[in-house]
Amino acid sequence: MAAGEKTEKATPKRRRDERKKGNVLMSRDVVAVATLFASYVTLRIGLPLMAEAMAALVRFCIGLVGSLPTGGASAIGTELKAQSMMALARSVALPLLITILAAVAATFAQTRLLVSFEALRPKFSRLNPLQGIKRLFSLKSIIEAFKGVLKIAILLFLIYRFVEGALLKFAQYMNMDLARSIQSMLELGLGLLLEVAAAFLVISFFDYLYQWWEFERQLKMSKQEIKEEYKQMEGDPQIKGKIKELQRRMARSRMMQAVPGADVVIRNPTHFAVALRYRTGQDAAPVVVAKGQDALALRIVAVAEQSGVAVVENKPLARALYASAEVGQMIPAEQYGPVADVLVYIYKLNHKKPVG
Repeated sequence: MAAGEKTEKATPKRRRDERKKGNVLMSRDVVAVATLFASYVTLRIGLPLMAEAMAALVRFCIGLVGSLPTGGASAIGTELKAQSMMALARSVALPLLITILAAVAATFAQTRLLVSFEALRPKFSRLNPLQGIKRLFSLKSIIEAFKGVLKIAILLFLIYRFVEGALLKFAQYMNMDLARSIQSMLELGLGLLLEVAAAFLVISFFDYLYQWWEFERQLKMSKQEIKEEYKQMEGDPQIKGKIKELQRRMARSRMMQAVPGADVVIRNPTHFAVALRYRTGQDAAPVVVAKGQDALALRIVAVAEQSGVAVVENKPLARALYASAEVGQMIPAEQYGPVADVLVYIYKLNHKKPVG
């Protein structure tokens, strides 16, 4: 296997960087299907209104035959244009708006509201004829070509069936009133639209799977790229800060979990708190299992009280222990005496001996 072969899945950083460039997973066929179904639904709902608007326009045109209003042909043209625009607005404006919104929603749903102009910037690498030939005969181009041919074949087949059915029903429309015949023809057209949308839905499903596979393949990285990225991240002050903050949180979490196992918490009353544990035969000296200042000190005291751990207020000792001993370490020798006095007091208070 070649050292530079891209076999590893993309890291989160690589995905973020590609997203900033506008490189995201998206299937245009999904957008097309969303617009087709949105068109079908809105046209189906507004079908009676659309049929009536078109019938009114036809009646107006028929009414012009044999009558010439004042102003002659110019007036007829102006009036016809006005009636046509009114019919168009009543029948098409709302479906067109909803279709556009469906296309935008389908796009944003796939890109997760990404708006990037990086992809619009000119890339001179695209002018390279060798790269152009490679793209022309790439797997993606072949699949797109096959998909285009398949769509055309499906459309031709469905249109043929539509025309065949429409011709058989054409005689029926002659016996209907104008609005009803127009509505029947529109319903027939909506049937064709639904069939096209259903066929393209199947194509869009497989296209989305392919686009996902192709997207993941393009994002793959070599082991060397992952190593280089890790080195860059190690030198990033923000990444370092986040790692240190995460480590501090984990350390605090482990520390708070150790408080219920302490023998005593020595506090000053709100600024410092140090939790100590002493096990005879196990600990050579009392061990600091948790310590904190201000808000953290109050949390340690609260956990201790909830767990039944004794809390003793001793300002100078709490300050000295906080300053001289770290979590997990034994207390310094100079604190043995004061801490021993506290432990003896606690053991007497609880009528127990040190755990051994």
